[in-house]
Amino acid sequence: MLAPALMVQGTASSVGKSLLVTALCRLFRRDGVDVVPFKSQNMALNSAVTPDGFEIGRAQAVQAEAAGVAPCVEMNPILLKPEGHQSAQVVIRGRPAFRMSAREYHDYKPQLAAVVADCLGELRRRHQLVIIEGAGSPAEVNLRDRDIVNMHVARLADAPVILVGDIDRGGVFAALLGTLDLLEPEDRQRVAALLVNNFRGDLSLFEPGVEFLRQKSGKPVLGVVPHVSSLRIADEDSLALERRAGRPRASAGQLDIAVVKLPRISNYDDVLALEHAAGVSVRFVQTPEELRGADLVILPGTKSTVADLGWLRATGLAAELGRRGAGGGFILGICGGCQMLGEWILDPDGVESSQQSVPGIGLLGLCTRFEPGKLTAQVETRVHTPGFFGADHAGPIHAYEIHMGQLSLRSTARGAFRLSSRNGQRVDVIDGAISATGNVVGTLLHGLLENEGLRASLLAALRRERGGEATPSPAVPTREAEYDRLEAAVRQSLDLQLLRRLAQQPDPG
Repeated sequence: MLAPALMVQGTASSVGKSLLVTALCRLFRRDGVDVVPFKSQNMALNSAVTPDGFEIGRAQAVQAEAAGVAPCVEMNPILLKPEGHQSAQVVIRGRPAFRMSAREYHDYKPQLAAVVADCLGELRRRHQLVIIEGAGSPAEVNLRDRDIVNMHVARLADAPVILVGDIDRGGVFAALLGTLDLLEPEDRQRVAALLVNNFRGDLSLFEPGVEFLRQKSGKPVLGVVPHVSSLRIADEDSLALERRAGRPRASAGQLDIAVVKLPRISNYDDVLALEHAAGVSVRFVQTPEELRGADLVILPGTKSTVADLGWLRATGLAAELGRRGAGGGFILGICGGCQMLGEWILDPDGVESSQQSVPGIGLLGLCTRFEPGKLTAQVETRVHTPGFFGADHAGPIHAYEIHMGQLSLRSTARGAFRLSSRNGQRVDVIDGAISATGNVVGTLLHGLLENEGLRASLLAALRRERGGEATPSPAVPTREAEYDRLEAAVRQSLDLQLLRRLAQQPDPG
């Protein structure tokens, strides 16, 4: 017996599909339903690692957490990790399989239909309800014949579709009604309800709009969901990153943290907890001038270390980072950022680029060698060499690894962290490096700043460096609390009777 499924599709990318699926997973979980998320194909800048060491999209890991279940590779069997304007790494069932151009992948997609069907079927056999997320828009007529993520999946699961439009972007009537108009008759029939997302203002003024949508579409409106501000829930797409651009410098008394916005940036959600910390301003920057005066500069992960290192040199950012590091300024390099801060990047097998050896920025006594295999693991670690990062934090730290390069330290160099487990297996591995003066730290670990104690220790060190008191920062809202906040807003906005009917779930009351 296969569980029912309910699908959320959108009129465009970044209309809130991922957050709505997160909210619905939380809502049904609170109603006592064994619910899980699914997205057949995800193109994401941010990814996550499952407990058994497979790589999936960050959004599906977030949705699983909201549903109260461990993330698994079946929730996102195909992950596309952009490496440039026209190519991506294709991750299938949690392991990197190919590097493909957009044309090559478009031609290859039909061969992945069986993978999609297998993973969706497995989830439907193991759970009571599957909430499916689409991608982009189902009305992209040029891609319809190779669709493996929108209406193809809805038909596969015999799932009713909720079509979502974002009113905050403008043109929501045209977006919803135009999308319906462009669908094939069978697919238009499968759309069971419309949903207006991200509403701001007086809802009573929009009631005529709701009635207009009902009459014009012949479909019920499931609800009008309000804008929920300042959610500490990870984004995954490039549009979410673009919205962070142009933030002003910190105001008086705030810590100023500058994150280098690399062209091929990945896992930028590493700084999400800092963005929500009181008294902290996080800016994404792309010029040397924007780095100056920051309390901390973060060089984040990247999908192409050598190419982005070349961009750092071309823009003058590499030279500015070198001056900052030599002058005692604080720098944190994460994953690819750590590799770029080292002395050399070696790629004799052409794993990432055609250049066999490239000098790094030279602030850390380490060398990176790229190898064909990708390491993906959840880890437990501790601070190995105290410095500005974790100087007064001795407890265990939970993080994850997603990288292809292996680090080797100079004999005189000091490691930053010491791993004690990988995917539940005991290890004793040194990670990253710290400069002799302690002001530059590099690590291959993602998710470190989600650990409240370590994050508080870092912010305290930054405040001490400023000459101020290292007073404790108020706790950042937990992810669990944020899931509950999002769920409450969505629950109050929806026609719950209609929702449960579409999902084939009884009223818990």
